[in-house]
Amino acid sequence: MTEQIISYAKELFDIAITPEQSAKLTTLQNELLAWNEQLNLTAITDPEAIQIRHFLDSISLGLAVDFTAGLSVIDVGTGAGFPGLVIALLYPETTVTLLDSTGKKLKFIDYIIQELGLSNARTLHGRAEDVGHALATREQYDVVTARAVARLPALLEYCLPLARVGGVFVAMKGTTAYEEVDAASEALRVLGGRVDDVVAVQLPTMSYSHYLITISKIKPTPKAYPRKPGIPTREPLED
Repeated sequence: MTEQIISYAKELFDIAITPEQSAKLTTLQNELLAWNEQLNLTAITDPEAIQIRHFLDSISLGLAVDFTAGLSVIDVGTGAGFPGLVIALLYPETTVTLLDSTGKKLKFIDYIIQELGLSNARTLHGRAEDVGHALATREQYDVVTARAVARLPALLEYCLPLARVGGVFVAMKGTTAYEEVDAASEALRVLGGRVDDVVAVQLPTMSYSHYLITISKIKPTPKAYPRKPGIPTREPLED
């Protein structure tokens, strides 16, 4: 991790990265690039861009959630492990489950978890539509996160069933954030959510803002949801 990125984390998000955490983030970066040559884990291959668009972007979640409170988190569609790995690394009191349907990506994450000694992190192989019905995971998490998985109406059906009542789902979105919120009123009504906040995040060197959409789980999700795999995206709950 460069000193500049460490400075950005403090200035923008009030996150103090320790030397040990910085070293582990550097290891994560180097291993991601090495594994990426075989597994195509990320399209971002410039080290500085990784630190901004993967690491700082993940760190920005601290604007929406107080991870120091010892929360249970599930990162849906984690891909190469973002934001989940960074959250687990920076907040050892938080337990993080990294969910993805692609086994080769989870193989990389399992390796990193062991390499970095992240005893508070674990992987879960499956589809959100199935995991959302499992007794061990349905409505079990304080925080659900997802980044660039689907449009918000469909994403709510993947993620809200995993959040406990009183918990939150934070969707990490790009420039269409407000448009997607407007399209999600029916999904929110049906699935038991309420939009509490939309926070703009301006990352260094990026010409456009990212957004954190914070959604509270205000009532249990009906048992019929999520629907069978593929249906939430093909037939989203929209007005």
